[in-house]
Amino acid sequence: MDAGDGPSKQSENLSDYQRNRIEENRQKAFSLRQARLQAHPYNADLKKQETAVSVNNVIKVSGTKYIDSGGGFLIEQRINPTEEEEAAKSEPVPEKDAVSVPVEYDECIECGDRFADSYLLNTFAYAVCDACRDPDGQHSLITRTEAKQEYLLKDCDLDRREPPLKYISRKNPHNVRWGEMKLYLHLQIEKRALEVWGSEENLMRQKEEREEKREVAKVKKYNKRLKELRMDVRSSLYDKTVQAHVHSYGDSEQYNEADDTYTRTCESCGHSETYEKM
Repeated sequence: MDAGDGPSKQSENLSDYQRNRIEENRQKAFSLRQARLQAHPYNADLKKQETAVSVNNVIKVSGTKYIDSGGGFLIEQRINPTEEEEAAKSEPVPEKDAVSVPVEYDECIECGDRFADSYLLNTFAYAVCDACRDPDGQHSLITRTEAKQEYLLKDCDLDRREPPLKYISRKNPHNVRWGEMKLYLHLQIEKRALEVWGSEENLMRQKEEREEKREVAKVKKYNKRLKELRMDVRSSLYDKTVQAHVHSYGDSEQYNEADDTYTRTCESCGHSETYEKM
C-alpha cells in the first residue's frame, strides 16, 4: 500500500458523526480567525463576516460568544445556555478537601453581648468587645517597670507564673535608642498582684515595709557620706578613733649592778621595763 493512500483510507473509516464534527470544528476555527483579523485595528476596512461580529473585544460565532482576555486566548461563553448549564452554573461547586471551620463566639464580660473578634481579645486574651473598650480608663496600659515598682512584682511573676501575661512592644517615647517598652493591661497586672500577695492589705503592708527600709538605707547612706566629708576636711566635729599608745622613754635608762640589767620608764604613762644588753 502506498503512503499516499493513508489519509484516504482513514477518511473512509470515519463515521458520519465524526465527519460532521471535523467540519464543524474547521468552520469554527476559520470563523474565529476571520473575526480576529477583522477586529485588528489595521484591518478596519475589511469586509465584515456574516458569522462573526466584534464589539468591545467580544466575538460572537454561531451562537457562541468569545471574550478576548487580552492574554492571547479567548474565553468561550454560550449565548443561549441550556437549562442544565444554567442549573450547573447556579449551584455552588464543592471544593475538594474543604473543611468547614465553626466560628467561636465569646461573651463580653462588660455588656454580655457575644462577639467573635476584638482588640483586647486578640492582644491580651481579655474577653471585652471593641464597643466596651475604654483605653483611657479601666482598660489602660502600664509599663513593665511601673508594674514591678507599684505592685512589687518580679520578672518570674510576669513571665513564668501561669498563665504568662501577654503584652505589646512599643518604642520608648523618651529616647528611640533605648530598648522597646513592654506594655501590659492594667487590670491583668492588678489581678496578678493579688495572686502573688493574697490581698490588697498584704500588698500595702509590703509597700510600707519596703518604704521604711528604703528610708533607713537613705539615712545610713547620708551618715556615711557625711562622715567621709568630715574625714576629708579634718573637721573638729570629727571624733578621731583612739590610736595605739607609743611609749616615750627618753633618757630614763638606769643600770642595775646586782643582776646586770637595765630599766627604763615611759615619760607619759609611767610604764617601766627591764632588759639586758648583749
